Amino acid sequence: MNEFALNLDRYPAYVYDLPGLESHVRAICAALPGTEVYYAAKANPDPEILRTLAPHVDGVEVSSGGELAHVRETLPSMPVAFGGPGKTADELALSRTLKADRIHVESPNELARLGALGPADILLRANLPVHAPNAALTMGGPFGMDEDTLDHCARLLAGYPNLTLRGVHAHLASGLEAPVMLGLAHQIAEWAIPWLRSQGVDDPELNVGGGMAVDYTAPESRFDWQTYGAGLSRIPVKIRIEPGRAMTAYHGWYVTDVLDVKTTRGETYAILRGGTHHLRTPVTKGHDQPFKALTANGPERPVTLVGQLCTPKDVFARDVLVPSLAPGDVIAFTMAGAYAWNISHHDFLMHPKPAFHYRRWPDPAQSAARAPVPAP
Repeated sequence: MNEFALNLDRYPAYVYDLPGLESHVRAICAALPGTEVYYAAKANPDPEILRTLAPHVDGVEVSSGGELAHVRETLPSMPVAFGGPGKTADELALSRTLKADRIHVESPNELARLGALGPADILLRANLPVHAPNAALTMGGPFGMDEDTLDHCARLLAGYPNLTLRGVHAHLASGLEAPVMLGLAHQIAEWAIPWLRSQGVDDPELNVGGGMAVDYTAPESRFDWQTYGAGLSRIPVKIRIEPGRAMTAYHGWYVTDVLDVKTTRGETYAILRGGTHHLRTPVTKGHDQPFKALTANGPERPVTLVGQLCTPKDVFARDVLVPSLAPGDVIAFTMAGAYAWNISHHDFLMHPKPAFHYRRWPDPAQSAARAPVPAP
């Protein structure tokens, strides 16, 4: 990957490692026998990412009409689940035109508007009073419905015979390790399975979402998919999950070069081409983005890596040890394959957009044969 990054025609650039991604997702799916895996497109909807994942996952989860149209154009026959709060009338109509396979209903009002549009298979999104220790995000508030509102939706369904209740969606938190996520999944199942069967759903589906932990301070660590898969297999209904970040984060790089190095009031700054308007992850998550200095050498010293933006928040990594940098040196920020380019404020200051490059198998037709399934 270092040689690939150093031979780019210009910086900054995103580089996606498609063979590495394919090996990773195959290992994840192998650890989850019997569990349906839907990729959360919000993590990275790049068409090449989607095409690489498509042969290995069971479907794609989308959270807007734009994502739905994009996934249908890129993967016309892929099963799609459409979730997210605040769906507009146009988006609900699009879900029927583009034939989303499952719609995650967020409110009684959304249920009524969908019921007027024709047949649909639905999951009701539940907002349950379940504690998630050490969660990076807790998906409460406007997401999903409490038990009383779910009961109300169940009564409303009698007036919409074209809507078929298939199950419950309950993504309650993000940034969790496998044992905590399993505990949540089993608590959700303890409530959801009896409730669904009381509503006449004989073959219930349970979507427990994504939120698998990704540790930016330890780039080599991985979520324990084996433990998670074994624990999910003990839930006696169809289980679906929606990983995003934990699939693609490890297989993207943001590569750029040093424009200037200067010391101000005792602190040294390396000013890099581009900035957090291209890679907003470290600002959003409040961490130092992991990186490799590809060309620098000499003794290490503390440096703060910043971009070109006119804001002191444009920081990739603060006071990190780096070999002596000079203009022209190349820095590759790792773990930039999820919630990176697609969540960034691209047009601030109107700098040039980054280039995009893809490391591929020598023969794409043989990629499956070339990709071993490592331990996840």
